[in-house]
Amino acid sequence: MADKPKFNKTALKQQRDALAKYQKFLPILQLKKMQLQLVLRQLEPVVEAKRQEMRQVSEGVRGWAELLSDPTVELPRLLQVGEVLTDRDNIAGVEVPEFRQVVFAPAEYSFFATPAWQDQAVEELRRLVSAREELKVLLVKEGLLKDELRTTTQRVNLFEKKLIPELKENIRRIKIFLGDDETAAVGRAKLAKGKLAS
Repeated sequence: MADKPKFNKTALKQQRDALAKYQKFLPILQLKKMQLQLVLRQLEPVVEAKRQEMRQVSEGVRGWAELLSDPTVELPRLLQVGEVLTDRDNIAGVEVPEFRQVVFAPAEYSFFATPAWQDQAVEELRRLVSAREELKVLLVKEGLLKDELRTTTQRVNLFEKKLIPELKENIRRIKIFLGDDETAAVGRAKLAKGKLAS
């Protein structure tokens, strides 16, 4: 948008059309901003609950952490993540990941050659790994939504504080100019008519 509009009826129409377009689009942006803020507020306790779950599982694992140093236990192989499955969701026009599950790489072991507690250890540690991976996905989702909220807020501010006020001011100035020009034209016409009559 030019800083100094032309002072004619065409420019007035262009300014009015642009103003109508921005005023129509602004409520959509404001709605998107509110939706993003709401989703982010709802996401905060979910992220915190996942962190709490990780702390609780970690505390449970610490009780028998010394057993994990047993050379017959091959925990790294048993905890190897094969794939983290996610779905895609669309929130206020933003594609975000939704955690489904962690698929661990297949790892067979002998039930007879390993300690009895290993099954429980693997199960608890897999819970911990799953919680960690879910938290990662939640944080990616949160980051994407925060980025979109920042961009949307900037656009709302641009429309509210800069573009719409500038257009209103341009329209006001063009109307004044056209009004003054019309008044001057009427005055010139009367003057010319007066000269012709005399």
